[in-house]
Amino acid sequence: MHRLLGRYPGYNPRVDPSVSNVFATAVYRFAHLAIQPMLTRLDANYREHPQFPSVSLSQSFFAPWRIVFEGGVDPLIRGLISRPAKLNTQDHMMVDALRERLFQFVRQLALDLGSLNMQRGRDHGLPGYNAWRRFCGLSAPRNQAELAQVMNNTELAQKLLDLYGTPENIDVWLGGVSEPFVRGGRVGPLFACLIANQFKDIRQGDRFWYENPGVFTKRQRLALSRVTLSRVICDNTGITTVPQDVFRAWSRSNRPVRCNKLPSVNLKAWKEQSCSGSGGQSCSYPLPSSLTERKRKKKRKSRV
Repeated sequence: MHRLLGRYPGYNPRVDPSVSNVFATAVYRFAHLAIQPMLTRLDANYREHPQFPSVSLSQSFFAPWRIVFEGGVDPLIRGLISRPAKLNTQDHMMVDALRERLFQFVRQLALDLGSLNMQRGRDHGLPGYNAWRRFCGLSAPRNQAELAQVMNNTELAQKLLDLYGTPENIDVWLGGVSEPFVRGGRVGPLFACLIANQFKDIRQGDRFWYENPGVFTKRQRLALSRVTLSRVICDNTGITTVPQDVFRAWSRSNRPVRCNKLPSVNLKAWKEQSCSGSGGQSCSYPLPSSLTERKRKKKRKSRV
């Protein structure tokens, strides 16, 4: 992903930053295969909550009352940041709570999230798996042998062709989530390409992207770059202990720390001069250069 995404090259007004159809409809739904069958709820010591134990995923859909009457969001967030996501494997992609019991708890009618994902792609007219492989400059398998090589799995290739007849007919979502992961990633080559392309477009096509010169000062960008999700959780919940990096599994190098040990946002980067508690001195904050120039132009026009 680092290779595909690369460094930020700057704002490009010719780049469309909107979210693509294939990304929203198929690609970013790869995370459905990372959902565990249980919602873990933990107490302040990161042990099973004695009053509100973990609950099955299938009994949690459309049940916001569990948050109101069963301990709030803090136990759920502790469970999310201390337990690993489900590992997507080719022989166990999606848990039964999503594949066979989706919304059954409240609607008495079980849906299948995998089927919904594929049907949504067809409703949106998405091209098939091979079309997007070609778009990314990847090989487009033509038969079982070539598909087995791409999937690194002969049995899976045979099952896909039994259902679709030809690789050209495979739904892009199913083909994408079936691929073996790229090194160090949680998606295969096709989705790695499409995710990287989308992120590049969002970044380059947004003139307010925080790295774009003129949006923030160098000192402000440095302050923003040091913000972590761990600290965001501390500042917006009642949780007082978090792992230093909530995206990584707990280990000796990523042990839980007290929130007051984590750096907070350095708001001094936005302060132009020190404030005095007396004397009526006011604080002023530097505007981004792009906005400052806009104000100058407005003043010049008013004088004319």
